[in-house]
Amino acid sequence: MIAILHADREWGIGKKNDLMFSLPKDMKFFRETTTGKVVCMGYNTLLSFPNSKPLKNRTNIVLCEDGISVDGCICVHSIDELLTEAKKYPKDDFFIIGGASVYRAMLPYCDKVMLTKVDAVGGAEVFFPNLDEHPDFELVSATEWEEDNGYKISFTTYKNIRLK
Repeated sequence: MIAILHADREWGIGKKNDLMFSLPKDMKFFRETTTGKVVCMGYNTLLSFPNSKPLKNRTNIVLCEDGISVDGCICVHSIDELLTEAKKYPKDDFFIIGGASVYRAMLPYCDKVMLTKVDAVGGAEVFFPNLDEHPDFELVSATEWEEDNGYKISFTTYKNIRLK
């Protein structure tokens, strides 16, 4: 299982149920990495997509309240149900894509985190744990800083050294 996201200097990941930055290179990386795979998200993340529609060319799993169903998605209603569903897929094909509460709940089960760092502060309302200070994660790779729509970004990968 892999978490994939971008975060600002303060580990902020979103505001007003949306991304803080428009990053074409990061979006291209996300598309290329997750197309043909499984993406797992919370219901609010699904609602943040254009027309609240699932992502094309992916299996979409949504963690939502009982009684909610979404066309084109597999709906699960608890973390236990999500973990059971995850076992049906290769772990390297299963991506956690948000929001903050889903990241927080699933982080101990993620083998790695693919994080695009943004060298800016985006005024976030929700945050991701600081993996540079997290005892369960270590940085295993990082690209040189590059420009993306006026922002400096670096593609990084963190490994979970105490996987549940």
